[in-house]
Amino acid sequence: MARAAWSDDEVEAVRELARGFFVKEVVPHEEKYVKQGHPDRHLYNRAGELGLLCPSAPAEYGGGGGHFAHEAAIIEEQARAGDGSMGLPVHSTIVAPYLQHFGSDDLKRRVLPKAASGEIVLSIGMTEPGTGSDLQNIKTRAVREGDEYVITGSKIFITNGWLCDGIIIAAKTDPSKGAAGVSLIFAEVSDDTPGFKRGRILDKIGGKAQDTAELFFDGLRVPAGNLLGEAEGQGFYQMMQMLAQERLVTAIIAVAMMEKAVALTVEYTKGREAFGKPLYAMQNTKFELAECATIAKVSRTFLDDCIGKHVRGELDIPTAAMSKYWLTDQLGIVVDRCLQLFGGYGYMTEYPISQLYTGARVLRILAGSNEVMKDLIARSL
Repeated sequence: MARAAWSDDEVEAVRELARGFFVKEVVPHEEKYVKQGHPDRHLYNRAGELGLLCPSAPAEYGGGGGHFAHEAAIIEEQARAGDGSMGLPVHSTIVAPYLQHFGSDDLKRRVLPKAASGEIVLSIGMTEPGTGSDLQNIKTRAVREGDEYVITGSKIFITNGWLCDGIIIAAKTDPSKGAAGVSLIFAEVSDDTPGFKRGRILDKIGGKAQDTAELFFDGLRVPAGNLLGEAEGQGFYQMMQMLAQERLVTAIIAVAMMEKAVALTVEYTKGREAFGKPLYAMQNTKFELAECATIAKVSRTFLDDCIGKHVRGELDIPTAAMSKYWLTDQLGIVVDRCLQLFGGYGYMTEYPISQLYTGARVLRILAGSNEVMKDLIARSL
């Protein structure tokens, strides 16, 4: 595959390092992670040793001192390797930037080096049982008592929830103000933290090796200095500002999975015989794959343009929403058509195409559902 315009030699070196890590150290143990519902904790330490965590965080805070292109290369290689266990995109590319942009200098110096080394795993708690994409109506409360916030509420569908040592919690500090009453607060947690409890690891139709859990807060006390931003009530604005990157991350995963699906299917159909000749020799197979390859190529071109814009600081919110909605929709179309060409084998869980099929579905829901993306796009027209 040709090098993207947003890449360079340094980014490609990071890509090669990431590829080796996922292929050699993570994917061979995927079956174990599926059974336990989460990856082994030491993988984060290992990723930290290799410099694969928080690559765009400033070097003064222990990060790699790079930029979003380094993040994108790692995310692509994780998807291409077929790893569905590690929540690296959430840890490095979604949560760490919140701390970097909105955390106090003390919080950044205390937390980011540990995140970059893998000493702590990061997560973010936005979604609640009664509020999915409707973030301004969250029910979790954070009440200021002296030099602490006391947090009460619950979160659901939290990636890295089972393993996390640090979590950004979206909570209402002033319920009377709607969106203006939402704040983001960083909490350091463990299984022994008073007022904090992990629920069950959620059983999903796909991504079964990835750690996704419920979290409960019952009087969790957090230092007031862990508030993100200079004052309360900035959380909704902060989320809107950072969700564009999260949506681009989702688009990157979608295109890498799409390209993987096409490559797997071309390889399979050229080696599988039916009616005395390779499946690929049949006109329907060639036409289906020609169309899927074209969709993947167009998707890649759009994605690379979005990544380039984001690296330059030019990606706007509507275009990020377009990338998330359209590219995840296209993934669903392509992976379904590719699975069909595998026949009965495509329905078997040991075949990577089935894992791509089930893993693809959630991308149209997370980071704001595709219906919400269309509404955001429509407001800009």
